[in-house]
Amino acid sequence: MRFLSDKSIETLKSQFFDLIDTESGVFHYQNVLKTMVKTIQKMLELDEVTLFICHAWKSQYSMGVSTNENIMEVTPSNDSSDWLSSLKTIDFSPTDKSFKDYQVLIPLVRSGRNLGVLCLKGNQTSITPSNQDWFEQFAFVCSSFVQKAQELFKIVMEEKRYKQLFRVNEKFHSTMDMDAVLGEIIYTLQEVYPSFTYYLMLSHDNDNHSELPIKDLEYDSENIAAMEAYVTGTIQMEDSLNERRSVLYAPLKGKQGVYGVLQVIAPDTLTFPSNEVEFIKLLANTAGSALENAQLYQQSKRLIADLQLINETSHRLNSNLRLTETMSYMKEQIVHSFDAEEVCFVLLSPDLKLISVLAGSTPFFETEASTAYVQYVIDRLRQEHDSIFIGDVDLNLAHNEKKFRSIMAVPMVQSGLIKGLALVMHSEPYHFSFETFKLMQSLIHHSTLAFTNSMLREELEKMVVTDHLTKLYSRNYLDTRVHESLDEDQQGTFLLIDIDNFKGVNDKYGHQVGDEILIQVADIIKSNIRESDIGARWGGEELAVYLPRIPLEVGISIANRLVDKVRELSKPSITISCGVSYWNVDNPDNFTNLFKRADTALYVAKDTGKDRVVVQEKINSF
Repeated sequence: MRFLSDKSIETLKSQFFDLIDTESGVFHYQNVLKTMVKTIQKMLELDEVTLFICHAWKSQYSMGVSTNENIMEVTPSNDSSDWLSSLKTIDFSPTDKSFKDYQVLIPLVRSGRNLGVLCLKGNQTSITPSNQDWFEQFAFVCSSFVQKAQELFKIVMEEKRYKQLFRVNEKFHSTMDMDAVLGEIIYTLQEVYPSFTYYLMLSHDNDNHSELPIKDLEYDSENIAAMEAYVTGTIQMEDSLNERRSVLYAPLKGKQGVYGVLQVIAPDTLTFPSNEVEFIKLLANTAGSALENAQLYQQSKRLIADLQLINETSHRLNSNLRLTETMSYMKEQIVHSFDAEEVCFVLLSPDLKLISVLAGSTPFFETEASTAYVQYVIDRLRQEHDSIFIGDVDLNLAHNEKKFRSIMAVPMVQSGLIKGLALVMHSEPYHFSFETFKLMQSLIHHSTLAFTNSMLREELEKMVVTDHLTKLYSRNYLDTRVHESLDEDQQGTFLLIDIDNFKGVNDKYGHQVGDEILIQVADIIKSNIRESDIGARWGGEELAVYLPRIPLEVGISIANRLVDKVRELSKPSITISCGVSYWNVDNPDNFTNLFKRADTALYVAKDTGKDRVVVQEKINSF
């Protein structure tokens, strides 16, 4: 044929050359290939020209462009792709069923690499084996053109990627928000590789609540490559022939460490392309540095907040708060700052045994259910003599009891001695971070002196108003409290108590036993009155109890109980006599008269047989 000549080849080269527009600075790869097949169709007067492109890193062929606008985009089956790959020379009689409608298949090969296959249909007079030599020149020209187009496309894409990398770098350095950094990584990858799948595999210390594709970085049989990338700081690959996919793990690495792993899944890919690896590596390294900067910024903010918390707490605790106020304030600070569910402050003896749970702890520690946790922590403290941090504790509790899994316990140490401990709990496992634990240690360390001072101050105050032998209140303190009650309350009952035959006890057993008798009676009084009631040593063997807001009938009942308890429990057995007086707003009185009536009633009790209670209203009947 006249057009199948050397001159036609030169014409084709010239037309192909004109397709490459380098002056405008814009290169559209797909449009160039589409114009190429139309040029071939026009020149050879064909019905259809279709170009299948070989994706070397996928080892697959897919339809690139076609002059037949009605043809659907076809991806050859694996068998057809294998058949196309084995196509080394021009085939004028295709046998594969997917290509049987075409007259000739022309493999495009350059530098030993398959670029694609050109499929021609129509004009059977020219598409014959007799034109083999011309078609081989034609294949060479087409191969050179496709290769050149791919190289230009690669350059354009590289430029676009690195512009994106530059843009990402600018974005990374304009924010200190970790979510924004992670989101920008995913957005960039989706823009460059829309068919890939991505996951950010982050360690547990990254507390992220966004909707990004984030997974925990855990060591198991499925994550060996990811963990290796995290530990070694180098890119790892996983290629799967069965699943026809390749997975890349790129560490998000900064100067001080690795902050996670970027997982990139390339479907229908047997080997991840090296040029893509380099770009993802650069992106991951840039992201790692940005994550590091964001994390350091967040750490600095957290440290400033921690220092402010410690400073504010220390300042508040050193403002002469009462012990209960100190504990309550600390509880509120810990609950707010650490997101704790339960907080407890425990007072310990020198041998690390429980003395008491201090007021100000959360209500849970007033229940029996708390005993197991308090005792568990004390036992651990006795063994380790150090702070306790447990992410997932599992105590053997009753089935219906609420379980607390996260525990922090910090001893209160003063002058080298453990005075007590602070216990913080949450029901969720691993709720508290290690940074939270370190802050807890610092907070308790800086607060222990204030705790100790509050306890010493209240102990000193109690010593001033307490009788050193019986540990009951002093007479002066009782006077003060009774006067306050007369001014503020609606009623009150006063008991004046005397130990019967106390001189005889001293003469028979000695003054040491006499002191023990006083202590026994005082202990019985303390164990049978409320915390708001005032038990005091009146003088010598005389004791007194004032019951604010208590009616006379209840006061008489308490007095009788005390008389009975002393008779039953004292050793050697002794008895007491008790005089009772009472006042209310309908019959206002002063403390002198209240005492005189109780004293007169006590005198009557002593004079009428002892070991009894006499009430002020009944005096005249004796």
